[in-house]
Amino acid sequence: MAKPTKYIFVTGGVLSGLGKGITAASIANLLKARGLKVNIQKCDPYLNVDAGTLNPREHGEVFVTRDGAETDLDLGHYERFIDEELTQASSLMSGRVLLQVIQDERAGKYSGEDVQIIPHLTAAIQKYIQSAGKDFDVHIVELGGTVGDYEGLSFIEAIRELGLRVGLQNCLYVHVVYMPYLGASQEFKTKPAQNSVRDLRGLGISPNILVARSEKEPPVSVKNKLSLFCGVGPEAIALLPNASSIYGVPLELEDTGIADVIADKLDLKVKKPDLKDWREVVRLTTTKFPTKVTVGVVAKYLDNQDTYMSVFEALRSAAWSNEVNVDIRWVDAESLEEKGAKVAEALASCDGIVVPGGFGIRGLNGKIKAAQYALKHKFPYLGLCLGLQMAVIAAAKNAGISDATTTELDSKAKNQVISTMDGQQGMELTGGTMRLGDYPCKIAPDSKVGKLYEQKNILERHRHRFECNNAYRDQYAKWGIRAVGTSPDDKLVEIIEGLNHPFFAASQFHPEFKSRPNRPHPLFNGFIRALKAKKA
Repeated sequence: MAKPTKYIFVTGGVLSGLGKGITAASIANLLKARGLKVNIQKCDPYLNVDAGTLNPREHGEVFVTRDGAETDLDLGHYERFIDEELTQASSLMSGRVLLQVIQDERAGKYSGEDVQIIPHLTAAIQKYIQSAGKDFDVHIVELGGTVGDYEGLSFIEAIRELGLRVGLQNCLYVHVVYMPYLGASQEFKTKPAQNSVRDLRGLGISPNILVARSEKEPPVSVKNKLSLFCGVGPEAIALLPNASSIYGVPLELEDTGIADVIADKLDLKVKKPDLKDWREVVRLTTTKFPTKVTVGVVAKYLDNQDTYMSVFEALRSAAWSNEVNVDIRWVDAESLEEKGAKVAEALASCDGIVVPGGFGIRGLNGKIKAAQYALKHKFPYLGLCLGLQMAVIAAAKNAGISDATTTELDSKAKNQVISTMDGQQGMELTGGTMRLGDYPCKIAPDSKVGKLYEQKNILERHRHRFECNNAYRDQYAKWGIRAVGTSPDDKLVEIIEGLNHPFFAASQFHPEFKSRPNRPHPLFNGFIRALKAKKA
């Protein structure tokens, strides 16, 4: 008889941004290190069907899974922490569940019943959770938002009911809370945590594990107070002050003994944890190397680092691998658009630039100017998705095609060197018109990019609507670039690189989604290596 899947539900209280995602990913990391087959899922209360239309300035990046799901950025943390490729099943939003329930009602699947939040919506949520957890030893579910949010109540009720259905011996509730420090009285306050646990209990769930987050390290004695007022044993309480690196959180949790408590409570048969490789990652993240490289990120969303979370983490991973420190600086793409703006001055403090992905026309001309400068002045450049499109336009403009542009910027222009995919003209603003998820690519082995990958055939993740216009490909050499990666049928350009350039590479896909802290992506690795060589 197959062993039942064990469920771990991670909720949060007091305020948002505490690090539920990092906590859930860290628990998954530690359980995988103990030899368990672990999966992880994010449940979000947004009424969107998926994360593709969320505002990146407010919510952060849209992470894309290998099967093409547009998801919350926490899935990026999950993949980097457990080194597994997740699927659409690992991302569930309220809108998706509500849409399914309504469609089922319209199709008569409820046999005339009155359709309600309980039991119909909660049952649908449970079905999604159990389906995602099938065939895994442990399935970890993070609930977005905080306990008490109106929009999250159906998820709270669903996991309460699921605990009863699968048996409380097969599930465990982890609650992440905030413990502020008051400088005036020089003490940590546990009342917000107490109130949050009380709210959770009022909804029918008593947490088994308490993770108390704080800005600085609290005295161990606060465990006793939390235990007394929250009803959680001291051994099941983890105190987690801010870490110097998010990758240090699994080791800090390991030191609290929480992973062993979880294994014991769920009666999991585990081996001694193998954390050797992860300890090396943490060592690198906290090392001050003698060389520092400065990377300019030419972007338009400058007020939230989460917007480019995976890009930043990929840059850092490559820097650690090359034993250099990296300083990431914003370069405002919109400011480069202004008449008379001096690109050289804006990039003077940078050793190289990255132009990341994005949608919309704002800032496009500034990104093109940055790419033009990089091509002309042999300045290291890494383009990601939109960054490839801007690079092709820049090359054309440098070669004298002054009106070279993209359909996205000017749909009536004569020289649209970047255009809509064949068969999708007129559908640019509708859903389902993007290449999403994994697509194969063949690489020219004699190219610089080919030497970075050390293989001819790769699989990379996409999220874009526009493509290189094939009518102009025979002019690339005159423009100073070369298409070194294409789709297997050679119809789509996937990678370009600059000719006679120390490092000018751009991809139609998003390589940052496949980067890992202990295994940087080849394109990022090559970029940072070029910057290090430039500093030598």
